[in-house]
Amino acid sequence: MRYRVHPLSLAISLVLSSSAFATTGESSPAATDSTVTAAISPTNSTAKTTDTVDDALKVVVKAKRASSRNNISAETGGSSYHITAKDIASMPQGDSTPLNQVLLQAPGVAQDSFGQVHVRGDHGDLQYRINGTILPESISGFGQTLDPSFMQSVNVLTGALPAQYGDRTAGVVDIQTKTGAVANTGSIGVTVGSNDSREVTGSVSGSKDNLTYYVSGSFLSNDLGIENPTASNDPIHDHTNQFKGFGYFSYLLGDVSRVSLIVGSTDGRFQIPNRPDQTQNYQLAGVSNYPSANLNESQNEITRYGVLTFQSSIGDRFDYQLSASSRYTSVNFNPDNIGDLIYTGVASTIARSGWENGLQADGTYRLDDRHTIRFGGVASAERLDSRGEFLTFPADANGNQTSDQPIAYQSKDQKVAYLEGLYLQDEWKATDKLTVNYGGRFDHVDAYVTASQFSPRINAVYELTPQTTLHAGYARYFTPPPTELVTTDTIAASQGTTSAPAGTLNDPVKAERSDYYDFGVSHKLTSKLTIGLDSYYKKITNMLDEGQFGSALLYTPFNYAQGKVYGVELTANYHDGNFSAYANLARATALGKNIISSQYTFDANELAYIANHWIHLDHDQTLSASAGMSYRWLNTTYSADAIYGSGLRKDFANTEHLPDYFTMNLGASHTFNTVSLGQLEGRVSIVNLFDKVYEIRDGSGVGVGAPQFGARRGYYLGVTKKF
Repeated sequence: MRYRVHPLSLAISLVLSSSAFATTGESSPAATDSTVTAAISPTNSTAKTTDTVDDALKVVVKAKRASSRNNISAETGGSSYHITAKDIASMPQGDSTPLNQVLLQAPGVAQDSFGQVHVRGDHGDLQYRINGTILPESISGFGQTLDPSFMQSVNVLTGALPAQYGDRTAGVVDIQTKTGAVANTGSIGVTVGSNDSREVTGSVSGSKDNLTYYVSGSFLSNDLGIENPTASNDPIHDHTNQFKGFGYFSYLLGDVSRVSLIVGSTDGRFQIPNRPDQTQNYQLAGVSNYPSANLNESQNEITRYGVLTFQSSIGDRFDYQLSASSRYTSVNFNPDNIGDLIYTGVASTIARSGWENGLQADGTYRLDDRHTIRFGGVASAERLDSRGEFLTFPADANGNQTSDQPIAYQSKDQKVAYLEGLYLQDEWKATDKLTVNYGGRFDHVDAYVTASQFSPRINAVYELTPQTTLHAGYARYFTPPPTELVTTDTIAASQGTTSAPAGTLNDPVKAERSDYYDFGVSHKLTSKLTIGLDSYYKKITNMLDEGQFGSALLYTPFNYAQGKVYGVELTANYHDGNFSAYANLARATALGKNIISSQYTFDANELAYIANHWIHLDHDQTLSASAGMSYRWLNTTYSADAIYGSGLRKDFANTEHLPDYFTMNLGASHTFNTVSLGQLEGRVSIVNLFDKVYEIRDGSGVGVGAPQFGARRGYYLGVTKKF
């Protein structure tokens, strides 16, 4: 079957799979090895059948199956790892799976603490898009802002990306949302489990006349909000309450236009877990004993966002999208004044917030059967506010405490940050087997640093045989630094106290510039089994990294003068009827040399060593692997997934690495048809089946704070009522 319609979004990575059916209002076809060609239309919620499709609009859409997870995209020349709503629902925890755990199933993704993931050796540098529109990033922290339950599909794009992608380019997490266009439906669910975990979820969706909508919400409460700093089963002081809400609304205007609104909100409250039996380092008047197990630190995170989009077409050749976005984010760290003073010498009350407004425009012009021109731009302005109130002790020149009476000082900083970017590219179908995508983009940043760059891009895809596809690409990247910085005034105010950092040098953080090379091949061994190989090399100037410095669980960016990242990834996907399986293996190396900004945070000996030696980055994990399977039998889906890591770095200048680890999760879900309650879905899952004790961080290494251990074995039971 073929469809001839206009594309819904031109900024969406045109690496679409089964999400196209959700957007057009059709359900995904049954699992099959066949492919269909489709595009998506703002003009009608139901796709129209026709016999032909413009080659320039072709998007290969594979049925929802494990073998469609990984493919080479003719539109990007890079790699696209595709995860559908069905894939997420088939994971052991289903829709309750945190987004970072979903992303860990993609190749080249390494696990870190506070819900972080690292893609291809980068610290963060991830760009999130919802229905083609860039979602402004939140202040770094450990909250999970996005909930997989509202996602129809997730594409993880890596490699030499085309010119439409800028700023955050280690990976693009391209999310297509559920829309409510298929039918009027809803659900409510309850999940309970280990660590006093309780979660309530609900959703409602449908359509009326030209309006379609999807709304979801959840409340989560448990006693394992942040990774445990000890290896015990029961962390101390680690409770969290998290509220999340999401809404998608779409309205058709006439025959060729659509306006849509996306809104989302996350409110997370976290206790900071304690390590018992710590040694008291400072003396506080009137306090003789204050066990470290009794500390009462906490952190609150809030994110609100909205995206308003207009999509339309002019004639048969030109399509465009205009979007306006707004995002508010804040992080507040609340210390335990007594405990923090006697154990760390400083109690810091930290408040950071940012309000960002942005515009995005994208257009596609189909010049002829061989050339498709894409162009557009983004612009944003963000007001950043940072405030700190500090209690600390007077100290001598060597940092030794001179009084048991605390003193106070404050810091306050405000900045408006501007980002702009323009791109132009041509997708040229040189032959029936060769597609070349070439172009460039210009980016400019004006914040704590002012910088700009023109970045050429070129990539190509060649169909060697009907079963084998090759791709190669080059991209020049420009990455502005994160906006959370500690000012020189704050460092000066801390001098002569026990809160003074290791040094005073604080050269400004710079924008990262890099050259990225990517080559890969995908081969279909049989109609059921597809394998892939991808390799990459990234040469970097002013390489960005981030570290946790101080008690607050917030991050400070810094630069290495030079950097290089390289690696290789292997993927395999298998599907046969009701059984599907996948496996990924990645080897990566991420190296940096000579720290040239935010030097105050580092010990002098470590700085001197790094100035003359290449070192592994703290988040560098040599080997990362993931695997999973699912099998449906008699209305029951059985699933398992697993991850392996060779360990992140530790010790002086990251010269060692933590032990390797392996964890496996199991799950089973069954659909019950009852007389009184109708259709119910029951789910049971086991996290960390073998109860492996593994340490993600041990508290040592460049820019690393407290130790964190992975979650111990947990049991969860859930029931969902659909209506």
